[in-house]
Amino acid sequence: MPLLNKTEARSSLPSPAAATETPSGRSSSWSAARLALTAFFTVDGFLFASWVVRIPDVRAQVAASHSALGLALLCVSVGAVATMALIGRLCLRYGSRRVTAASLAVLSLATALPAHTHSVLSLGAVLLLFGAGYGAANVAMNSAAVDLVTELRRPVMPSFHAGYSLGGLLGAAVGGLLASRISAAWALAAAAALGLAVTALAGAVLLRTPAAAPRATTPSATRPSATRPSAGQARLLVVLLGLVALCTAYGEGALADWATLHLTDDVHASAALAATGYASFAFAMTAGRLSGTWLTERLGQTRLMLLGGLAACAGMATAALAPSVPVALAGFVLVGIGLANVFPLAIGQAGEAAGPQGVATASTLGYAGMLVGPPVIGFLADALSLPAALLTVAASSALAGLLALAVRRHRAA
Repeated sequence: MPLLNKTEARSSLPSPAAATETPSGRSSSWSAARLALTAFFTVDGFLFASWVVRIPDVRAQVAASHSALGLALLCVSVGAVATMALIGRLCLRYGSRRVTAASLAVLSLATALPAHTHSVLSLGAVLLLFGAGYGAANVAMNSAAVDLVTELRRPVMPSFHAGYSLGGLLGAAVGGLLASRISAAWALAAAAALGLAVTALAGAVLLRTPAAAPRATTPSATRPSATRPSAGQARLLVVLLGLVALCTAYGEGALADWATLHLTDDVHASAALAATGYASFAFAMTAGRLSGTWLTERLGQTRLMLLGGLAACAGMATAALAPSVPVALAGFVLVGIGLANVFPLAIGQAGEAAGPQGVATASTLGYAGMLVGPPVIGFLADALSLPAALLTVAASSALAGLLALAVRRHRAA
């Protein structure tokens, strides 16, 4: 029998704390870990929204055109994609909780930097670092959340993502209140300081609680063979679901990066009022995700995805062509409600079809939508207009709902 290395030997033996801890003590520790991890998701959304609402100020500071700004914003996605594979390996080596704390610290520090750039090139370089921290934090946080779901033996994953949406709402709201009072440099510095404080406090709690052992099997391995699709069917299902995720992420990315500019440039809203555009979207996303389980049980996954895509289509068309700020904000709310549950349902169905590999493939396709959204909107805005460019979000949302029908038909066939 091969000898265990030191790490394996240590992990195979219960620690003194684990041996003496009572079930109620473990439950209390895991509840604390859940709160700490929710705080990480929340501050992640807060930091991202704090940057989003200050994009108009930073754009004016670097004197960027729509297309140049789109390329600079692309650096956020490039930095995130370039970091994801490395962060996955670091989570395996050092533990997802440690990597979560380190990633949020990097993201917090990077949040303060865009306000100190004075050219499109320097802004792009800074946003590469911001994207790296953002991508690393999201990979690590979701890995830690999967482990915590195993520990709690409860389906609490939606609550973490609701925390992210709530953080986005708070970040946009605070950013809007501060838009006319303090400069972008001070506002982003304050957000960075808050991020570091939350990272220190929540990280201390999260790292004190014991982590669960990894799952022994995957969902696809435990499913009866009669109900599992063939390899070819599973691949096609995953691709279709990945396209649903892509269309949804395209809309989310477009709203995050261009909603504020649309309100200031096209609807002629003030800076403070324009910040409520992303806030209304984030609020609707939060409400939609909090009610996602209830809606799924009553409507079914396919119907909820179809209705969500069509609702987002109508909302984006309304916001893009709105003659006034209230009408545009109402459109953003409808987009948020519509898109809230489409992405998580698509990723979940991909996991049912092909296990973890299906989740990875669909998530990669989904993130491609976030990657291409900002530059596509930017180039179309320069070639046509920003409202015309935003109509592509309406089209992609409708396509996401129709693809959900295609997934159901393929499963039935």
